[in-house]
Amino acid sequence: METVLLNEDNVLCDEWPGLIDTHCHLDLEPLSAHLADVLANAERAGVSHCVVPGVHPDGWERMAGLAGRYKQVFPAYGIHPMHAGLADDDRLSHLASIAAAGVAIGEIGLDPAYTIPLERQERAFRDQLRLAVSLGLPVLVHCRRAFQRTLRILQEEGAHHVGGLMHAYSGSSEMAREFIRLGFAISISGMVTRNNSLRLHRVVHELALEELVLETDAPDLTPQRYRGRPNQPAYLMETLQAVARIKGVDPLAAARSCRARSLAVIPGIQVG
Repeated sequence: METVLLNEDNVLCDEWPGLIDTHCHLDLEPLSAHLADVLANAERAGVSHCVVPGVHPDGWERMAGLAGRYKQVFPAYGIHPMHAGLADDDRLSHLASIAAAGVAIGEIGLDPAYTIPLERQERAFRDQLRLAVSLGLPVLVHCRRAFQRTLRILQEEGAHHVGGLMHAYSGSSEMAREFIRLGFAISISGMVTRNNSLRLHRVVHELALEELVLETDAPDLTPQRYRGRPNQPAYLMETLQAVARIKGVDPLAAARSCRARSLAVIPGIQVG
């Protein structure tokens, strides 16, 4: 497999399409403290656009400010399942008033690892899915150890009308195909760079490259090469190279495919 990422001057080749980090928390510490440097590093590493998902309602204004200052940053407003208890009528009304200024609704979903009861998480998940469908916005779905329940909710709430992506996917190939049938892309994180991530390696190997997108989940899920440091969008290249290696394709071909799928599933990202 020939690698064509760099030219003879050790810079990205002219054909480089620009990677899209479909999920990075640039509004959170430690990245937010030196964001200009983080974004400059990303640009040097061939990452052209970043999607910043919501976690807590208190962060929505900060996210909007980042998007206003940096043309390569795109917000996706939402309430994370760890904060599902905050998804009351007032906050959902506020979300409805600002959501159209983002490119997706997220990060939303289910995670039994959190202390919030799954029933409360499900209510917040459904409420935000209904908002996304009503606005025609894709969704960024957080799902850990609740794949069947998440799939059923997506089906029942008509998520196939908007699609989205399965953030930092950790399920099986079989479940991934069910989400793909609903119009979702499978988002691959830096965990794919770790030798013990055998299930994720199998997912990448078995799914079509055209169904995959890339993310860092920065500052979390740092690729193997940089473990011990906060993750950042510049490290997305590590994930790309791991995906290309598993698929047996040139990294440039993988970059083009993942970029195209990202733009298809989150069409609000403006690349012109």
